[in-house]
Amino acid sequence: MDCVNFDFSALHRHGLAFYQFLALRKQVFVDELKWDVPHNETVEMDQYDTPMAHYSVVCHQGRVIGGARAMATTATWGEHTYMLRDAYSGKLKHIPPHIMSVDIATPKVWECTRLVIASDIATQAERSECLRLIVDGLVDIVRKHGAEEMICLSSLHLMRALRQMGYQVDRLGETYKNAEDGRTYGVLRMPADYSKERKALMQTASVHRLSDARPRAEHLAPARPLELATAV
Repeated sequence: MDCVNFDFSALHRHGLAFYQFLALRKQVFVDELKWDVPHNETVEMDQYDTPMAHYSVVCHQGRVIGGARAMATTATWGEHTYMLRDAYSGKLKHIPPHIMSVDIATPKVWECTRLVIASDIATQAERSECLRLIVDGLVDIVRKHGAEEMICLSSLHLMRALRQMGYQVDRLGETYKNAEDGRTYGVLRMPADYSKERKALMQTASVHRLSDARPRAEHLAPARPLELATAV
């Protein structure tokens, strides 16, 4: 599995990755979960897929198997801001306003949405690896833009899965039951920090760099014999 990150300015560099991500969203959110969101027979694409959005997408054997979207909580595009803030303002019919306990709009916090993993990724190990790559990719994106925290609207199952991977996830505000898929959702928040596996890999790489930077014994000049000054 490989993770790629991009925004609208770089869609052309990743072939069909963006389109396949939209198609995967349609398969899961529309065909399986029966969400009432904008779509056609192939893809799902909403009002937040704009040049303000960034994407973390996981590919395996030539196809997209997972991904998510990220956007600053200061983002605006036309009459829309970001999804949770629009819900807080009463603009979204399927998300109750009380789901957000506070109005957040700061460059230090980014919202993550549309997290999805292909249903045919069957084993728990593969699904966990895909999820980890997606979320670490989101962390890459938001840290690059100077953010320190991430929020998302998700089922509470995700909170448990993320905690198992070492992410420091907490719930922000109340929960609600989605009438379309029957799941319980809440706003999650976490520092923009990596999974425990990614941290371990980074630490190992750091140790190797430090080791490579040390001069090797064979490259050192031979020690000169100590010369003692004697009085005449």
